[in-house]
Amino acid sequence: MDINLTFERPEDGPKSGPVTIGWFLTQDKGAVLYDPPERVLFRQTNKTHAKSASRCPAVIQLESRYFMIKCPFDMHLGFGRDDKGKPHLVNRAGAASTIRANKLGEVMTLVSEAEWRYPDRPTVQMSLPYCFIADELVYITQLSAFAHYRREQLPGTIFGGRFPLNIWPRPLMWAFEWHEPEKDIILKRGEPLFYCQFEAEGPDRPVQVIEAEKTPELQKYLEQIGGVVNYVNQTFGLFKAAEALRPKKLLTPKERG
Repeated sequence: MDINLTFERPEDGPKSGPVTIGWFLTQDKGAVLYDPPERVLFRQTNKTHAKSASRCPAVIQLESRYFMIKCPFDMHLGFGRDDKGKPHLVNRAGAASTIRANKLGEVMTLVSEAEWRYPDRPTVQMSLPYCFIADELVYITQLSAFAHYRREQLPGTIFGGRFPLNIWPRPLMWAFEWHEPEKDIILKRGEPLFYCQFEAEGPDRPVQVIEAEKTPELQKYLEQIGGVVNYVNQTFGLFKAAEALRPKKLLTPKERG
């Protein structure tokens, strides 16, 4: 039995050529801490043998479609409860911490206990300024950095997520479900924090990620859809209304001087 797959792509227009994704930081404060997204590629690996995994087209295709966000901070956190039983984070690094104690809460927060999925698994969130946009239908999937080995495994799992970034661009965060709160969370600056995968029309199209300009139109649209999660439960129900407000063009490549 023969199976043939044929994909027809228009020669021009928004659905031709590579899928173009724009990224930017929603705030400039501390921007030097946040590295650009990187394509997941394992260079300097064995390519001498024709059957080496590093030369396998399927492996190369997979890796090329994931983009890595690196951890911007060094953290060593424990979980505790006060004398009234209220949960809180413990900065195990103490005076040796690279983040001042009064700034830690701005970066990492412990989600209210009433919002945990399981009563014995705390949820923590790291706020990040990374945001992605596109001018065609593109879904972003956030998932763990499964291809990178950690000598010290994290005591839980990250919350993944999937949404259409062309309609619903929003800052990403690192959300973590702490399966073993008796074990500490140790994060190191520069290590992979999570991956992003992008899906558009046409599985054969390559993906390119470029830095985007924060135009007035983009900033206005972000304000129009920002923060609504605090007022409604099912934000996906707002997609149609958001699409009506969306400018025709959001992605403008950033010019380098």
